[in-house]
Amino acid sequence: MARGKKKTPKTKGRKAKTPAAEPDEPAAAEAAEAETAAEAPTEAPTEAPEAPEVTVVQLEAEMASLKDQLLRALAETENLRRRSQREREDIARYAAAPLLRDLLGVADNLRRALESVPPEAAEDSEQLKTLLDGVELTEKELHSVFARHHVVKIDPLGERLDPHSHEAMFEVPDPASPAGTIVQVVQSGYRLFDRLLRAAQVGVAKGGPAPEPKAPPGEAAEDDAEAPEPEETPAAGGETPSAEDGEDDLPPGSRVDTTA
Repeated sequence: MARGKKKTPKTKGRKAKTPAAEPDEPAAAEAAEAETAAEAPTEAPTEAPEAPEVTVVQLEAEMASLKDQLLRALAETENLRRRSQREREDIARYAAAPLLRDLLGVADNLRRALESVPPEAAEDSEQLKTLLDGVELTEKELHSVFARHHVVKIDPLGERLDPHSHEAMFEVPDPASPAGTIVQVVQSGYRLFDRLLRAAQVGVAKGGPAPEPKAPPGEAAEDDAEAPEPEETPAAGGETPSAEDGEDDLPPGSRVDTTA
């Protein structure tokens, strides 16, 4: 063999080692997480709180309560509507009451003017008669205005005293009239619809016979149904015959024994 040649070592049965391929980073991370999850103790899953069971009875009670509240609200609304409507009607009906009340004095003065002139003086003077006719026409026109606005005059002569419509000013001794009867009207009263504008000033009778109270129809019928019992007529001698006297006068054998 030549000296200049170098011998290369021979490897028997050995292979050259190649570097292993590096694993992917995402796969390694997932594998690590899986290992940690497997090693960690398993916790029992927390259950969600169960909703309270609502029974049919509770639902019916709640429904009844809501229905009651609704009905009460509807009733209050209806009452408010009726009250408002009644107030509007009263305002429209009695709005002119203050003005009409002030005009009552005008009607009184016109009546006093007509009553102050005697009929003989009006017949003697043509001018005075014309003036009285004008005043009378004015009074009639004023009363027609009152009638259009539902103002009614109260003239209670001969009626019973009503404290809601009349004002008693004095008493008059009048035996011919029942006590409490109006025998004189000092000032007439007026009423607007059913509301009193001015009470009538009157004089009432005093000392007369009291009026007989009127019995109700039912009591009168009962009194008529009760007939008076027949009175016993005395005998000729002035004595009333008794049962014992009659029994003594009976002939023998006519008496019946009922004790058996």
